[in-house]
Amino acid sequence: MPTSRITSKGQVTIPKKIREFLNVGVYDTIEFTLLENGKVLLTSDQHSAKALFGMLKHKKQSKPISVDVMNAAIEERYRERSSR
Repeated sequence: MPTSRITSKGQVTIPKKIREFLNVGVYDTIEFTLLENGKVLLTSDQHSAKALFGMLKHKKQSKPISVDVMNAAIEERYRERSSR
């Protein structure tokens, strides 16, 4: 059974075998759940990439514009700023 010690700052290093089992690494989140029998349940708060699919609504892309139209808009904006 892997063990770990509490540092003077109250920190604990999670043994490699446990990190691998939970599939967690640097900056991942873990959750501690207090059980009635005096034990603590340690779980990872990991979600698969598939769970993220569809979370963001995609905007329909507008029709692409030509370089000539972009240049004209840039020139117009330049004239507006120059006349101030």
